[in-house]
Amino acid sequence: MKKHIAAGAATAAPELSERQRRHLRGLAHPLKPIVRLGAAGLTEAVTRETARALTDHELIKVKAPGGDREARDALFNALAAQTASALVHRIGNVAVLYRPHPELPRIMIPD
Repeated sequence: MKKHIAAGAATAAPELSERQRRHLRGLAHPLKPIVRLGAAGLTEAVTRETARALTDHELIKVKAPGGDREARDALFNALAAQTASALVHRIGNVAVLYRPHPELPRIMIPD
């Protein structure tokens, strides 16, 4: 049986099991990055645009500039926290974020 993950409070990121993460990684594979972080890093405008993209698409890819891996990981974690989304996966300088739509979730994920 499949279900929608409830968005919960605006500040709570969805909790995902490993099976759910695998499913979302498969869905995200053909996607192109929607949000690209520039030299300015994580700005309020980038956070706002990411939140809008998550509302529109639920599952998105975000691309960060190359460089220090730890700094990129911190950047992706901060972006996920600020947008109340789950960091599904990260490979290199691309991360996958997921946040179900609060009223009309479209992505069905397994239990």
